[in-house]
Amino acid sequence: MEIEFKNLLTADEYKQLMQVYGKQDETIWQANDYFDTPTFELRQHGAALRIRQKKEGLVLTLKEPKDDGLLETHVSLSEAEAEELFKYGLIRSDAMNEQLSRFKLTASLEHLGRLETTRFETKLNDGLLVLDQSHYLGVTDYELEFEVQTFEQGQLAFTQLLEKHQIPRRETKNKIVRFMERKAVSR
Repeated sequence: MEIEFKNLLTADEYKQLMQVYGKQDETIWQANDYFDTPTFELRQHGAALRIRQKKEGLVLTLKEPKDDGLLETHVSLSEAEAEELFKYGLIRSDAMNEQLSRFKLTASLEHLGRLETTRFETKLNDGLLVLDQSHYLGVTDYELEFEVQTFEQGQLAFTQLLEKHQIPRRETKNKIVRFMERKAVSR
């Protein structure tokens, strides 16, 4: 289970937070390749499927809404397995196919595009602070994520963090939702 709070940032707010909490040379690069059926069947269930590429390798992740957070199913992929998903929409993992079977997809999965992120992470007393600069489908956006163990305590700490830096609370959709909405507009 992942419990996190999110807030979109302006470029200036992002730079301000990076000056306070981190350095550009402490960032990591990652890429997310998103998959769904041509009619966005996973999205209609509030779910998302991605391959995340990092220096450590490739991980296929299915995110599904559950209670106050997201249920995540992770499977490591080889280059060949990732290639099969990109080319043919095939997944070799029994565990992932079992999770996906609950959605009763009527069409094959297809690659929708890539979102690249430069990420900075630091542990604070109340949770993990994450600052992301993301590029996808001609868009650049900035985001603060705050990952916590408990919803109530995390919500309070997140609100205090925003107030401390005079950042207004903004309704913020997950990266994949922002990506999918942009993708739907560009089709």
